[in-house]
Amino acid sequence: MKHYEERVKETRKSIRKHLLEQIFHEFDVETLRLSEEGRQEKYRKMVESPFRFFRGSAYLFYFDHANVPSPYHTAENAPIWIQGDLHMDNFGAFQNEDGDIVYDINDFDEGYIGSYLYDILRMSISIVLYTEEEGYTNEEQNRFIRQYIEGYVKQLKRFVSGKDDPMTLIFTKDNTRGPIKRVLKKLEQRKENHLLQDITTVDEQGKRQFIESEEIERVSGEEAAKIQAVANDYYSSLDERDQRTITFYDLHDIVKKYGTGTASIGLKRYYALVEGERDAAELEDLVLEIKEVRAAIPAYFLNYREDFWKKYRHQGHRVVATQKAMHHLEDPYLGYLTIDDQQFYVRERSPYKKKVKQKHYKSVEDYEKTLTIMGAITAKNHSRAGIALNDIVPNESEEEILDAIRDVEQFIDYVSLHAHYYATQVYEDYNIFAENIVNGLFMKEK
Repeated sequence: MKHYEERVKETRKSIRKHLLEQIFHEFDVETLRLSEEGRQEKYRKMVESPFRFFRGSAYLFYFDHANVPSPYHTAENAPIWIQGDLHMDNFGAFQNEDGDIVYDINDFDEGYIGSYLYDILRMSISIVLYTEEEGYTNEEQNRFIRQYIEGYVKQLKRFVSGKDDPMTLIFTKDNTRGPIKRVLKKLEQRKENHLLQDITTVDEQGKRQFIESEEIERVSGEEAAKIQAVANDYYSSLDERDQRTITFYDLHDIVKKYGTGTASIGLKRYYALVEGERDAAELEDLVLEIKEVRAAIPAYFLNYREDFWKKYRHQGHRVVATQKAMHHLEDPYLGYLTIDDQQFYVRERSPYKKKVKQKHYKSVEDYEKTLTIMGAITAKNHSRAGIALNDIVPNESEEEILDAIRDVEQFIDYVSLHAHYYATQVYEDYNIFAENIVNGLFMKEK
């Protein structure tokens, strides 16, 4: 009897192991074309924890969810523009075009068309994984998910009733609470040249340049020349009203940036030092991040939308458009370009970039306050993006989502149950990943 029991367990694990190996190979090797070195760097990050693993394997999440029916999906003919990779670490602070320090979603690489439910489920699963590391119980995690969903639904209803306008709503120290408010207030004390002081220096001739480190490496002259050669393409991709913000578009210095993020590790990323008319902090020198981007992960699993692809064939354009759709007063340096047939988007590296980290949460109440705000932010982004999508898929996103949710209590129960169920799958996958895929890759390199 024991023999069959062990055989069943081994077979289940073996089937999932082969599936994971195939999916990771298909995406990281065949699709993203990561080098062995790039995969090692990415997998070292992912093996740090189940939450890190979840962050780096969005393709596994969509493989497991895309064909599973749910009574809470919006109709196929009424999709919205989703963030596509929503989790606890994809929210953060930055400075907007008016100089306000705001808190919002800050990653748009996977922006695509689909049901709002994918963002809600992915975020809720991340809540379980994130707080599990801090030792919170299932009951407490359910409270956190409840606060997130109630914040989301309440904000949608405020849009429908006209109490708030998604086109102008921002989240600052004045309308936030808890850890988010504390982070935003602390950032007010940060010096405007904080980033420049940290990663650049000025030589004897008065020329500013990047400081080399483990994460910052100077590019070759040939590589720098290629980037400089497409600078005008980037300039042309800016909104016309923003083109005036760069009066002298010359890349003073260009470096490669390593070690940022999880899912995007292995893709090319550069920092460029340029002189602008001025940024929100009245500084003339600013840092632009030039980040390689590929097709959004959800696109491989969700319904193909010809009109969307036709409009956003350049993947840098898609990422930039997603951020513009979701943010009020977006970064004026958002643009895109192509280098050697590889597509990139460009944004300012904000000197006020900061997120709420695990060390900032002191209590259950801190999590509840933060997640309520994150729910409202998610609602704002879904609502704004739905308006921006009207030329492709006309719909009223707030009403469509609220109609799909119907009974909020039942919806919370559904999402909580699913989040715990799938978190268990993530733990199992993480163990398989750590024992087999990571070790196999590293052993092959020895």
